[in-house]
Amino acid sequence: MKQVVQNYKSGELAVLDVPAPGCKPGGVLVRSAYSLISTGTELMKVSEAGMSMLGKARSRPDQVAKVMQSVATNGVPATYRKVMGKLDSYTPLGYSLCGVVEQVGAGIDDVKVGDLVACAGNEHALHAELNWVPKNLYAPVPDGLAPRHAAFGTVGSIAMQGVRQGESQLGEVALVIGLGLIGQLVVQLLTASGVRVVGADPDPVRCELAERLGAAACGDPASAAVEAAVAELTDGHGVDQVYLAAGGGSNQPVELAARLCRDRGRVIDIGKCRLDLPWNAYYEKELDVRFSRSYGPGRYDPEYELEGRDYPIGYVRWTERRNLACFLDLVARGRVDVEPLISHVADFDDAVETYQRLKDGELKAVAVLFQYPDQAVEAEAPAVAVPTVSVKRSPARAAKTPVRLAFVGAGNYATSMLLPHLAQRDGVELSTVVTTTALSAANAQRKFGFAEATTDLDAVLGDKSIDAVFVVTRHSSHAELTRKALLAGKTVFVEKPLALSEDELAGVLAAVEESGNDRLQVGFNRRFAPLLQEARERFGARTGPANLRYLVNAGRLQHGSWYLQQGSEGSRFAGEGGHFIDTASWLLDADPVSVYAVAPSGNEDLQVVLRYPDGSTATISYVTTGPASLPKETLDLVADGKALRLDDFVRASVYGRKKWVSSRLPKARDKGQNAELAAFIKAVRTGGPMPVPLQSLVATTAATLAVQAGLAGGAPVTLAGPR
Repeated sequence: MKQVVQNYKSGELAVLDVPAPGCKPGGVLVRSAYSLISTGTELMKVSEAGMSMLGKARSRPDQVAKVMQSVATNGVPATYRKVMGKLDSYTPLGYSLCGVVEQVGAGIDDVKVGDLVACAGNEHALHAELNWVPKNLYAPVPDGLAPRHAAFGTVGSIAMQGVRQGESQLGEVALVIGLGLIGQLVVQLLTASGVRVVGADPDPVRCELAERLGAAACGDPASAAVEAAVAELTDGHGVDQVYLAAGGGSNQPVELAARLCRDRGRVIDIGKCRLDLPWNAYYEKELDVRFSRSYGPGRYDPEYELEGRDYPIGYVRWTERRNLACFLDLVARGRVDVEPLISHVADFDDAVETYQRLKDGELKAVAVLFQYPDQAVEAEAPAVAVPTVSVKRSPARAAKTPVRLAFVGAGNYATSMLLPHLAQRDGVELSTVVTTTALSAANAQRKFGFAEATTDLDAVLGDKSIDAVFVVTRHSSHAELTRKALLAGKTVFVEKPLALSEDELAGVLAAVEESGNDRLQVGFNRRFAPLLQEARERFGARTGPANLRYLVNAGRLQHGSWYLQQGSEGSRFAGEGGHFIDTASWLLDADPVSVYAVAPSGNEDLQVVLRYPDGSTATISYVTTGPASLPKETLDLVADGKALRLDDFVRASVYGRKKWVSSRLPKARDKGQNAELAAFIKAVRTGGPMPVPLQSLVATTAATLAVQAGLAGGAPVTLAGPR
């Protein structure tokens, strides 16, 4: 088998062929699916290995002390041989992985061959194709939890043990110093516990990520932003707990903790940072300094870790293994989201190159995973096709005024958000309205001045004088009505969604190919909102990957709403989620390549993470349980040291070298319907290109469909096909 190793003397990293471990009693043999690189602990080891002998000594004074003791006991020559022998040996890397049980040792009855488990330990959860793992250092993976997410189990346990040491209580305020991998997890665990969190890190990207994952505010510890946030959240008293999740030789974290902690607050050290406690500051506040020992009780106890002797739950509630299982459960239930932390997934065979890129700073990452080949657990990863259309277009029509329109459907959205704009527009003639009931057609005719009202769709599609058809019916009929209108040669405006299944989408595109008519627009109006367009222009071009966060406070539906008829009309997100995916893709100027979705049980709240070709991510938090007083839509985009913020289509801001803030719009929010309709009518009148390319509409629809596939499969969904 293959394993990642390092020579601490020379600094050499290698992927070696080594004998496979045997399956001993009291444990299981696990074939790795994913293993996690700790970008803190492991990179520190890799960096130390590249130092000179003097540098190694300075970085590890504890080991120097042991050497000096050995010199006093055994003499210089024997100690030298011992030290050089130890340094000039291959040592393993890794301590957090997920894999499949390949063999079960004697005495193990809680898992079987083929089960998925998360494994811990710097001697048992290594970057290797096979590992033997004792009973107390693995935990079964809950159903539906993706293997790549279960690989975070060990670092999640480290963060969880730190939070337990802090003894946080509902309503408290905590400061997390250091927003690397452990710090990001601590932020989420505290937030899930009802604690408000302030984060401190010099990296603005990590600060933005922590805010996206639940922190109330984050900033550079050297700036006044962190202190101001703490003062505001605590009425000037200081935080209840400080979590030191930073590394390095600076004493700034310890000093900042003393300054911002309340009287008799708690300071918990999780990371490996300098701890020169300023005596006066800690004495005057009588601060309680605590240490968090790795994954929890049981760590470094060979009877627990190697012999499988558990601690009685009545005396030790949370052990290493119980912490591991608890963290996996939180991730499986959507209480902790690790997907946004994954900066890169590398093939295991590329391990040496990946470490080198991390060490050199070429690969900037919070978390990096190794993916192992030939894993059956990954063979069934879901995918949704993103079809492309080869169409021999019909000749463009000559410019024409007026443009004659027909509406199929005249419900609330059509009569409140579309027809009022069209009825007053010059060069537009509302020709015919088609509904399933005569009275609703008559009402639309009376209110908006349609020339005719009918229930006969075929007559409208056969009327050659009608230029464009608006499909504004219930979701389940969109794809079929669009297909018929395209085959009839009409330009089509269909409200979202375009389709509720891959088969429906394929049917629409088959009609495009058959007819040569690709004149199609889906009602994704937000990209046309004047406020968002101006903000995007002021944000300007970007060169690096972006992080986008979109919070949608959708609210509860009234009892009896047809939106709740999921059996026939699809899920609520399937109906309107395309709005938000299209907006994100337009801002990032690309189509997504994968979708990951999680949802807590019992409601329709969703977390959707979209990944884009350049490494950008967009997280859409779609919530139905938020208060009505919370703005419906807020959006933040961060890249290249710049940020764009949209506040519910009322105000927008851009932060960069100069700050721009729009004037506040009137109470009526402009979400782009009028501009969208103007662009559509112009395309119909002139025969020019449609406002949004067809391939973009298809990609957004496929990504929306992938959300449901991801929820069902519990894993990221690849958007397959030519892009």
